[in-house]
Amino acid sequence: MSRTIYKSLPDLSKARTKRLDPKTIREDAVVPESVKAFGQGRKYFIKTFGCQGNVRDEEVMAGYLELAGMTRTDVEAEAGLVIINTCAVRENAEEKVYGEIGKFKANRKADPSFFLAVCGCMMQEEGVAKAVKASYPYVNLIFGTHNLSNLLNLIAEALERKKDIVDIVSYPGDIVENLPSTRLDSYKAFVNITYGCDKFCTYCIVPYTRGRERSRAKEDILKECKALIEEGYQEITLLGQNVNSYGKDFKDGTSFATILQEVADLGIPRLRFMTSHPWDFSDEMLDVIAKNKNIMPCIHLPVQSGSTSMLRIMGRRYSREDYLALVNKIKTKIPGCAITTDIIVGFPGETEEQFEDTLSLVNEVKYDAAFTFIYSPRKGTPAAKMKDDVAMEVKKERFNRLLKAVEEGVTFHSSQMLGHVYSILVDGPSKKDPDFLSGYAENGKLVHFKGPKALKGCIVNVLVEEDHAFSMKGTLVDDPILALAKRAGRLLLSEAPAKEYLLAKKAVEESLALNELKQEILKAKESMQNAVKDGDDAAFIKERNHAKALEKAYQEDPLVLNLEARKKDLEPLLLEAEAFFE
Repeated sequence: MSRTIYKSLPDLSKARTKRLDPKTIREDAVVPESVKAFGQGRKYFIKTFGCQGNVRDEEVMAGYLELAGMTRTDVEAEAGLVIINTCAVRENAEEKVYGEIGKFKANRKADPSFFLAVCGCMMQEEGVAKAVKASYPYVNLIFGTHNLSNLLNLIAEALERKKDIVDIVSYPGDIVENLPSTRLDSYKAFVNITYGCDKFCTYCIVPYTRGRERSRAKEDILKECKALIEEGYQEITLLGQNVNSYGKDFKDGTSFATILQEVADLGIPRLRFMTSHPWDFSDEMLDVIAKNKNIMPCIHLPVQSGSTSMLRIMGRRYSREDYLALVNKIKTKIPGCAITTDIIVGFPGETEEQFEDTLSLVNEVKYDAAFTFIYSPRKGTPAAKMKDDVAMEVKKERFNRLLKAVEEGVTFHSSQMLGHVYSILVDGPSKKDPDFLSGYAENGKLVHFKGPKALKGCIVNVLVEEDHAFSMKGTLVDDPILALAKRAGRLLLSEAPAKEYLLAKKAVEESLALNELKQEILKAKESMQNAVKDGDDAAFIKERNHAKALEKAYQEDPLVLNLEARKKDLEPLLLEAEAFFE
């Protein structure tokens, strides 16, 4: 009897299906009893490959596991449950996944109850799940990108039935809100606004692994962003395979510019977004970016090729001329805006002339950064059926020439930063030199500078003094104590006692009855002063007693009593803030 239950396997023909009426589910997660018992005292480890969307998936999976009582570990040998979260966009990412799965055979030998799951985009490809089970029989669970919200139930089924489970849905399901989440960063957050993609570029596997395009409701996005701001987050990145398409499925006039403006209005200090498809990048979007200082002037605009004929084969829906016109419009409307891109080298049939078109476009645009790739076919895409007739040595030679052209643009923009002050969100100590702090400027450039480690999470001004092409070095301009004071104030106001105090204070300030009572107290005190001037002791005593009675009534009002109680609740927090600077 097989120990594996195949509930559902990938079907790329189903993956193309457009669901016209996806529902939004807002139910809270429920932890099955078997998973609670399993998770007691157990540590989990998640290894994620791929894009920011996969990172966001990791945060959600971590949220589910911690609901079940598990705690995160970065030490693989300590983990009693491991999830390998895969990427299917590039061939080398898939190769790394197989090596990663093999590492955890030792965990199973050391602990018979060890649980190994594999998920993500790679599992959505036909044949992959069965191949994984054949080569790595100790994998307990394989699930896809559309099964994420069912994680705890799948773990429960595997535990209760003592079987390995494979469940990979190929069509996009409902949009699930109220997802538990354990954020990987305390100051920068990813927020999904769309899922999937409808573009179907001929080389791209994403519409098959992530499904067709669907937008989250605006109120759900804003609710999530508001909560992040209240928690003290300094930067939000709105995520979508193509953010430009946000709201098109609502058919009510809602657009990406709409949600971008409304999130900016919430007051997040720094707002970013990715990725934008050049085909439907609107003037309205540019206007919103241009007029909001908290939207970072940095746009990722994948071109893939500089040849119109190659773009047509890739199914990109724009020409070289269209793309360059958009770039010029961005540079005109948003002076100094950084532009980054993706480029594929060696696509099937690519000629030297077409590649030269790409080089000339790179030289003309002068990108601030570029992700460059040698083409590798993705099974199930139209391009995979094309003859891959560009020799690998030719691909590599072109790739190296492309890197040099990209580097010239990067170097040019880096040199322009010298002598200028940039706003940096501090990530913490530099990975290469712990004596320096690191963070990213508005334009996405990494900047290193010296300063106290406590500045992590602060936004500070840094004068750029050294150009190292792909990163910069500078000197902190701000007083670090003042920067820390601002941060302490933000953290203080995000705590529950402070929020309750502010609400109580607002209730007192907005009470008509209390405002009238305050006016009566002032009048009584004026009458006291007039009685003193007139030498009328009896009138003075009368007005003084009246003022005292009014003040007593004010102090005993329930709203005022509540405010005083909230003040007392706030005292421990104020002492903590004071200790922050000792």
